Amino acid sequence: MDSAVYHAGHRFNLDYGYAMKDEPYFKHHVFFCINERDDGRACCADRGAKAAQEHAKRRLKTLDLNGPGKIRVNKAGCLDRCEEGPVLVVYPEGTWYTYVDEQDIDEIVDVHLVGGKIVERLKI
Repeated sequence: MDSAVYHAGHRFNLDYGYAMKDEPYFKHHVFFCINERDDGRACCADRGAKAAQEHAKRRLKTLDLNGPGKIRVNKAGCLDRCEEGPVLVVYPEGTWYTYVDEQDIDEIVDVHLVGGKIVERLKI
């Protein structure tokens, strides 16, 4: 049973005592694995993940696509797919990508985040 009431367009959860909007805070939330391993196993950090994440953030700011209601790019710890990496995941879809360079990141931004289509060649 839903223990929420609605007021002024906001959903107020009575169990937790805070207002929740019905729409998501971000249209897309992108997580870049930047995990570092010191045991010799593959890790995203060794494959340029930090620079790629920073590039994606800069690109979205340039396009004015960052912030509430738009797109958020975050660093993540281990996403447990480093062997396929570097990796990122786009939510709410749950689409996983690998990439090699900034052109791949730009393609994910342009085709998926802006255009709404999966970049099949980078999908894992």
